[in-house]
Amino acid sequence: MNYRIGQKVTGVVTGIQPYGAFVSLDETHQGLIHISETHFGYVRDIHEFLAVGQTIEAKILDIDEYSHKISLSLRCLEDHKESLPVLNARDVHKRYWTNYHIHTGFKPIADSMAGWLSEARQRFLN
Repeated sequence: MNYRIGQKVTGVVTGIQPYGAFVSLDETHQGLIHISETHFGYVRDIHEFLAVGQTIEAKILDIDEYSHKISLSLRCLEDHKESLPVLNARDVHKRYWTNYHIHTGFKPIADSMAGWLSEARQRFLN
């Protein structure tokens, strides 16, 4: 069978490693689902989502033209809106607080250098 990037394929999980799961697509082709492509968000243990012998549907992310390795993703087929946290407008807009009453003005670095060096010497010697 000819596989294409973006194609949905069905396969059987044949092995699981800490970094991902191997999926048999047919008699001659095998793909890998990296642990980061199993689910949206942080995945602590891939065994929470996949088991050896499980039949899955995945999407082809990449096919290496020289080694013919196939990269698969379960995450691309998920509805990611359910996995994302709900953000309020207050969380999205960043606020930066400054003190407008202190006017230090512009000072060259050379003016502050002596104080910084003495402070660094004191920390180093203590």
